[in-house]
Amino acid sequence: MNTSINIGHYTLENNLMLAPMAGVTDRPFRQMCKKMGAGLVVSEMLSSNPKVWHTEKSKMRMDHTGEHGIRSVQIAGSDPILMAEAAQFNVNNGAQIIDINMGCPAKKVNKKMAGSALLQYPTLVEEILDTVVNSVDVPVTLKIRTGWDIDNRNGVQIAKLAQQYNIQSLAVHGRTKACMYKGDAEYQTIRDIKRAVDIPVIANGDITCPEKAQFVLQHTGADGLMIGRGAQGNPWIFREVLHFLSTGKRLPEPELTEQSNVMLEHVANVHNFYGGISGVRIARKHVGWYIAKHDQGREFRGHFNAIDDACEQLNALEMFYTRLRKNMISSVA
Repeated sequence: MNTSINIGHYTLENNLMLAPMAGVTDRPFRQMCKKMGAGLVVSEMLSSNPKVWHTEKSKMRMDHTGEHGIRSVQIAGSDPILMAEAAQFNVNNGAQIIDINMGCPAKKVNKKMAGSALLQYPTLVEEILDTVVNSVDVPVTLKIRTGWDIDNRNGVQIAKLAQQYNIQSLAVHGRTKACMYKGDAEYQTIRDIKRAVDIPVIANGDITCPEKAQFVLQHTGADGLMIGRGAQGNPWIFREVLHFLSTGKRLPEPELTEQSNVMLEHVANVHNFYGGISGVRIARKHVGWYIAKHDQGREFRGHFNAIDDACEQLNALEMFYTRLRKNMISSVA
């Protein structure tokens, strides 16, 4: 199965992408997913409102120091001029691809008529695409949903506009704005979109294992896959999907030692990136995802979330995995 994909003049290492997720795909998480095999990692959503560009939060989101691979930055907003200015600002800050967000279903984004709310206004979509694409000399990509509700799945119409205005690839989440993240993603609309345009189409939504990845690729005919929540606490999913697509065989689950090492490296990077109590607090949600299957009673997480010191967090995690390994050995003996 062909896993190469081009976005403008860039050729990705493979056709698996990390979806942009606000509050999740910061630099430490992107770096870990890239290390585990993602062909492209996309930054957290950045507002097109210039008033927030110099806040500490935005500066952290724009930090690409030491990152390997192509830097793709997602921007969100509804004013074509401000979106173009945001694109230019981020290109000047090192972005090599600009991704336009028309997929986020969050109410606080949609009430500003940004994200997936834009799908209700194709004329405004046209204006934004035209203005942003002509404002920068890097490839511009687009992320959408299948429509704004199940009675108005206009993804094919928006996809045709994307192609018309020289969008270089289109990622489609298999739910509508109204669906939020409820129910199951549907892939028929993504299939229809792929058949309607010639630009690369990336399928997104509920891709949580290698078998599902293969099914979605085969069913939709998409050129690639974008994985979001399936990578939370599971950066290994990228190498597992790549292996399965090329061999038809599943990689064994990472051993506890590797799980521990990867998580500790990720948490230490979070501590170093954010510093102080912010690093400690942000590490908690990532740890929760990593250890969920090992801590089903949530006892350890209750203890861990009360820790306010970075070194104590790392020590607690090392002890947790040491106990897991001992329990595993004793259960086998």
